[in-house]
Amino acid sequence: MSSSRTDLIEIAMADPRYAVEAYEFLCQALAYTQQVLSTPPRPEDDEAGQIHHVTGQQLCQGIRQLSLEQFGLMAPVVFQCWGVQGSIDFGKMVYHLIDSGLWHRSENDSLDDFVGCFHLEKDFLPDHVDWSTESSA
Repeated sequence: MSSSRTDLIEIAMADPRYAVEAYEFLCQALAYTQQVLSTPPRPEDDEAGQIHHVTGQQLCQGIRQLSLEQFGLMAPVVFQCWGVQGSIDFGKMVYHLIDSGLWHRSENDSLDDFVGCFHLEKDFLPDHVDWSTESSA
């Protein structure tokens, strides 16, 4: 097991609010978001260019997209099993990783960036699904 994964697991286990799997998914979602956005490295990022800053809103969009790809309509159920009730919970995990020294933030970042980015009840349904009970006949 790599030391960064070991660090992540230890940090996640110190936060009883959320499952370790939620933290692992958050890391996957960050990499996914960076790839989708093709965010170029900033001068203050590490020399290998491995750290690419994304905003809280961008990360939430990546979380939503990746979870729909991986879990489909079950995404809200998976999140709830992990202790996640909404986008703010991912923000709390991000700031737990920042406070633990594993992740970094820019001076413009705020936990408020994660408020209301998505809602499990409505934002995880594919646009093409019609859940109305009305008959079209």
